[in-house]
Amino acid sequence: MSPLPRRAGLRAAGEVDLVTRATWTRALEHAVDEGEDVFHLELAALTFVDVAGAGVLAETVRRLPPGRRIVLHQPPSALSRILQMFWPGLPGIEVSPS
Repeated sequence: MSPLPRRAGLRAAGEVDLVTRATWTRALEHAVDEGEDVFHLELAALTFVDVAGAGVLAETVRRLPPGRRIVLHQPPSALSRILQMFWPGLPGIEVSPS
């Protein structure tokens, strides 16, 4: 996890699983604490997210105040499928095509 240089957000690389979930959770807490209307997650270098990691993301989005959102950039296809399967239509999350 590393901060994005020119906008509120983080870049994630590697895997989100049992070993890295605590780091993922702490990093996503910044999305809530940041206070920005839009929080960006650059996920092009993320190779795997387990269901529990997707659940942490969904729970983070649920805790955002109304009008705020998290934008996922290039998420792994498995993450998009998991979110659609278990949290369809979750407000506050957006998947960017780029």
